Amino acid sequence: MYTLWLLTQLHESESGTRYSRYLQLCMAAFGEKLGKLLALFPTIYLSTGTCIALTIMGGGSMKIFFQIACGTQCNANLLTAAQWYLVFACSVVLLAQLPNLNSVAGVSLIGALSAMCYCTLIWAVPVSKDRPMGVSYQPIKSNSDMARLCDILNAIGVIVFVFRGHNLVLEIQGTMPSSTRKPSCRPMWRGVKFAYLIIAACLFC
Repeated sequence: MYTLWLLTQLHESESGTRYSRYLQLCMAAFGEKLGKLLALFPTIYLSTGTCIALTIMGGGSMKIFFQIACGTQCNANLLTAAQWYLVFACSVVLLAQLPNLNSVAGVSLIGALSAMCYCTLIWAVPVSKDRPMGVSYQPIKSNSDMARLCDILNAIGVIVFVFRGHNLVLEIQGTMPSSTRKPSCRPMWRGVKFAYLIIAACLFC
C-alpha cells in the first residue's frame, strides 16, 4: 500500500507534468539513459508475466462461458485451450487500438461488476446452504516440511497476485482531471483504498 501511495503522489510533478508510464517516471527521476536502463527490463519482465497469466485466465474463462452458453450442441466443435488463448489475445489486441482507458470504461465496469458478483457468490452460497453430508472443508495437511513451505508460498503468491495493480495505477490516474487546487492524487488514493477494501473483504470475510 505504501508503494502504491508513492506512485499516486509521484504521478504529477511540481511543474505540472504528469507521468503515465513507469519509463517516463524513471527517466524523470534518474535521467534519460539510467532511467531507461533501470525501467525497461523490469517493466518488460513483469508485463510479460502479467499478460501470460491474464491470457490463460481470460482464455479459460471464455472457453467455460462458451460451453455453458452453447450447451451440449457444440461439444463436437469445441476449440482447444490454446485456441481460446489465441481468441482472447486477438480480442485484447483489438481493444488496445482504442485511444485511452476511458474508451473501455464500459468493459471495465462489466469486469468489476462480474468480479464483485462471483466473489460474493463464493461466500454467499456456502452461508445460505447447509453443508452436504460427508463433505469436509478442512485443508489437507501436508506430510513434509517442504510441502508445508510450498503451501505457504503458494498462499502468499495468491494474495499478492490478487492485490496487484501497480502496473495500471499511473495509466488510470492519467485519465483523471487534475489541477493545482484539486490534484488527481487525492481521488485516486481514495479509489485505491476502496478497491483494496473490497478485495480484502472478498478474501478474508
